[in-house]
Amino acid sequence: MTVDTPTDTPTETPAVSAGSPAAEQIAAIDAHAAHNYHPLDVVIARGDGAWVTDVDGRRYLDCLAAYSAVNFGHGHPDLLEAAHAQLDRLTLTSRAFHHDRMAEFVTELAALAGKDMVVPMNTGAEAVETAIKVARKHAHEVRGISTPEIVVASGNFHGRTTTIVSFSDDPVARDGYGPFTPGFVTVPYGDADALAAALTDSTAAVLLESIQGEAGVVVPPPDYFTRVRALTAERGVLLIADEIQSGLGRTGDTFAIDHDGVEPDLYLLGKALGGGIVPVSAVVGNADVLGVLTPGTHGSTFGGNPLAAAVATAVVRLLRTGEYQERSRVLGARLHAGLRGLVGSGVTAVRGRGLWAGVDIDPAVGTARDVALRLMERGVLAKDTHTRTLRLAPPLVITHDEVEWLLTQLKASLHA
Repeated sequence: MTVDTPTDTPTETPAVSAGSPAAEQIAAIDAHAAHNYHPLDVVIARGDGAWVTDVDGRRYLDCLAAYSAVNFGHGHPDLLEAAHAQLDRLTLTSRAFHHDRMAEFVTELAALAGKDMVVPMNTGAEAVETAIKVARKHAHEVRGISTPEIVVASGNFHGRTTTIVSFSDDPVARDGYGPFTPGFVTVPYGDADALAAALTDSTAAVLLESIQGEAGVVVPPPDYFTRVRALTAERGVLLIADEIQSGLGRTGDTFAIDHDGVEPDLYLLGKALGGGIVPVSAVVGNADVLGVLTPGTHGSTFGGNPLAAAVATAVVRLLRTGEYQERSRVLGARLHAGLRGLVGSGVTAVRGRGLWAGVDIDPAVGTARDVALRLMERGVLAKDTHTRTLRLAPPLVITHDEVEWLLTQLKASLHA
């Protein structure tokens, strides 16, 4: 891991003032963009490493990293170089033709995951949808299951398509979008006995987040995935690990499920795979599973396009060095030690792994959004989830000094 250098950090950032460029843009966004998000009142114009600058010139430490899509920081030189070079050559062919960036992308990504094949897509939700289709097709054609079922976990968040919200138990994501797609069975996350009881001759796959992000960075019990892998292997059921937020260095290993010593049948990747530059996702598995896809049975015009493949290949090469996994392990240990020190002083619980944490806020302090707003005023951007939990997921390029500064600002925000 490279030596950290001190960073000039702001001490406090005032809120958006009336008539400022940020206020004017926020008003226009509120008027003309659908209100399907509730963002903090900041308008970001530039990014550099772990920092962003808004249209009024204020700097903030980015502790969300676009839900792990910016794992390698804003404007990583290797990723920008790959993107700039490819923009001058070729950006899209569709999959009707081969292009000269596909071979290295699928070969190197498959090798990183220790698998044979890659299905390139664009968004994380598309990767999940692809895995659902693969699991069902595999169940029909290989196992002879006429009505396949997929076991999922309560508290899950795998995306927002109609099929995916069909097995969500979050009313905000689900309500008003029925009728829903059948074929899913829900069990409590982290309960291997409940999962075992749910497996039947109709079970095609088990689909789980290696760590549940939207639920509040929920880490399963230490033996959970070991047992799940044994149960699924015994029944010939596919194990699908959703690593869209947790994968690619975030937790201190290449994949979060690596901490359990478990290899799933399919990895679902996204977010960080595009380096924060372009949307890239993928399903990665072996030929005996992904081989059920044949010409015309699944596809995407933009999936695996030359620009995406060039950037994602550069991402894979960054991960091959092991530097970012180590940064997450070392700096994550300091982050979690500091957060645990706040328990009983405005914090009720801390969960997570590596540079990823869910921090439960004491109701006496306020909601998690209240704390996020106070942090923003002090130059830190973070995001709340489910009222009481503050999520922290800074880019993996954050320095030791910046982690310490983050902890100082959080402590101050809890007692503002």
